Amino acid sequence: MQPLLSMASIQVRGTPSELGEGQGRQLAGLVQRFVAQRLRAARVYLREHGCRDDQAFIALGRGCLEMLAGFDPDSWTEHQALSAAAGVDAVELYTCANMTDIRDILVYGTGDPEGCSMVLLPGSSVASGEVIAAQTWDLNPSDLEFVVAVHRQPSLGPATWSITCAGCPSLVGMNEQGVSVGTTNLKTRGARVGIPYLSLLHRALRCRDREEAGQVFSASPRAAAHSFWAADAHGAADWECTATTAVRRDARTPLVRTNHCLVAEHQRSEGEAPSSSSRARLARLADWAEQGGRDVASLRALFSSRADGVDSINRYPEDAQGTSTNACIICRPAARRIDACRGSADRGAWVELGFTGR
Repeated sequence: MQPLLSMASIQVRGTPSELGEGQGRQLAGLVQRFVAQRLRAARVYLREHGCRDDQAFIALGRGCLEMLAGFDPDSWTEHQALSAAAGVDAVELYTCANMTDIRDILVYGTGDPEGCSMVLLPGSSVASGEVIAAQTWDLNPSDLEFVVAVHRQPSLGPATWSITCAGCPSLVGMNEQGVSVGTTNLKTRGARVGIPYLSLLHRALRCRDREEAGQVFSASPRAAAHSFWAADAHGAADWECTATTAVRRDARTPLVRTNHCLVAEHQRSEGEAPSSSSRARLARLADWAEQGGRDVASLRALFSSRADGVDSINRYPEDAQGTSTNACIICRPAARRIDACRGSADRGAWVELGFTGR
């Protein structure tokens, strides 16, 4: 039996510049390899979709980073300091970190295998009576090496835990007030230079509650389509977003989502039918959610499921589907606790991330 995958974690504190410098210094080698790997992956993807202009890809990333400077100056400063400390180009790192959005601006690729699985549970469907928000994070198998947990303690604003790739803004995480956020990938036409998804999630982790986080997702000048979710101790919701429109669902009963649009207006912008994986995972999540009385242990078992073969929630690199489960996250906002693992739920060593005060 192979040993369980461990997840590296780092801690940083201070001003936005100090937060970035700390991450870049501690993760420099990983960040450098991540940029090189993502640039190779982007080049392959763009050529498969008829684009040979690598500089156009970088130019779009530069445009998005320039917008970030006005949208969230603290995050822009943190990114600049991180890039400098890691010894990488700031534009290349930002472009690579937000590759899924920025490549969608350049080319509309169909048939993409990527995708995550999400569950939002109101207290009424959880054995303990608490809100739980959870998801798998599924993307390129080659990204698995770079998955890290980052504990940020800013001079101003709430402390945060996030699971992300080395050098990237927050992907999924929680702040010390219990506000938790995450995302699943969608693909619709109309992507544009705007604020990419990781920067939206990074900004949302500074929010006081899920309502404020939802405003970040729904009211910002988004670059591309994604679904976003936010939870706090009192409830959870998700927002299905294109670059220009957003539709909210509240988790009064369990909510589940994979990687195709559920809103009719958005479905008309997708350009293709949902993949067999997205359909199968959504059906499996829905069947599980209907049973009620759920808890962290049953979520781990769900995320470990291989019941649907290569279309399962639990996605292995050896499935050769172009994607794998790179992390699993279960958030309990009232407890201010995240249970997480690197890799799939049955191959990663689960860790508990929480807040103990300053």
